[in-house]
Formats: sequence, structure tokens, C-alpha cells
Amino acid sequence: MAAPAAPEDLVRALRTAGIADRRVLAAVRATPRAGFVPTGHVALAYRDEPVPIAHGQVTTQPSLSARMIEGLGLSGTEHVLEVGTGLGFQTALLARLAADVVSIERWPDLSEQARRNLDRAGIRHVELRVGDGSCGVPDRAPYDAVVVSAAFPHVPPPLVEQLRTGGRLVQPIGPGGEEEVVAFERTGAGLTRRQLLTWARFVRLYGRHGFPP
Repeated sequence: MAAPAAPEDLVRALRTAGIADRRVLAAVRATPRAGFVPTGHVALAYRDEPVPIAHGQVTTQPSLSARMIEGLGLSGTEHVLEVGTGLGFQTALLARLAADVVSIERWPDLSEQARRNLDRAGIRHVELRVGDGSCGVPDRAPYDAVVVSAAFPHVPPPLVEQLRTGGRLVQPIGPGGEEEVVAFERTGAGLTRRQLLTWARFVRLYGRHGFPP
């Protein structure tokens, strides 16, 4: 009988997908994804695949999360904003790689489940909020890094304003369904496009500075 899948299987899949950052791979190895997917999909936890969750959403594919986090260039000292908590797996990775994370989710039930998942995994230094992610979380700004797990044709102005000069922001740019995932840097002149990380499919970013709900 084959051994059950484990985090190391996912690490191997991420390496195959081109993820090279050792800190990111170590965070994936230390964070059992089975604790961050619905119980009916645990068998898929260590495959490099998105998993369906409530409200017609899916989790971000692990290699895509890893690529987006790589694009932030985290060193371990950053104050990070995550837009789109989902069930908390990417949040957990960010928390292992930065000083602290503020994560905002549109759906209260997903945020509550993420809180339970993070607590069970012993993840600290995370503050979860429920609300309009397109507005960011201004009372906790400025941020050294921002990652947006939903698509819109441009970066919402509040997210730019809440990013510290010199900070990085990663967001899927497009209408929802086929996006460029882009790493930006805030400079003295504003937001500057630095790198196309990959192409991917994302759900839309809804809110005051996104698509109408």
C-alpha cells in the first residue's frame, strides 16, 4: 500500500513547478495543507491543485501561492496585508515568512474557518478581518508587502496608498478568468510594474474599488 501523501510531496511538486525560494519551500513543508482544506477534499491536500470551498470559490493552487509569495521578496521583517484569506493556507505561509500578517476576507464564514485552521496549526502573528478587501485595512497601514488573491484590471488605489514606499505588491491583473500575475513596487513616483510572475485564473475582486458585488 502506498504511503499517504504528506507535505514533502507538495514540496516536490512545487520544485517541479519552478519554485526555488528555500524559505518558501520550508514554509510549505512546515504547514500541513490538510489542515486548511474542507474535510471532503483532504485527499487532494498534497497535490498541486486548487480545492473547492464555499461560495463558489476555490483555494489558490499551492505553486501559484508560492510564486506570488516569492514575488514579494520577504525577508522575515515585513508587515504584510493579504486580500483574500480563504481557508488560511496562504496566510499561514505568509506568517511563517514575515513578521506579521493582516488578512481580510469578504465572507465571514471563511474567515472564521481560517481562524480555526490557523489556531490548530499554531500560527501566530495573524490578524483576520472581514470586509471589503478592495479598501485594504487602513488602520493597520502602512504595509511592507501586499498580496491580492483576486483579479481586477488595475490595483485599487487604497492598496497603493497603504503600501510603504519601497514595498512590493503582487496582484492578478485582468477581468477574472485569465490574468497576468504581476509584482509591483511602490516608488516615489507611484506604483511601478517590476515583474510578470505568471499567467493564471482567479476569481474577481469585488468591492468599492473592485467589481460591483
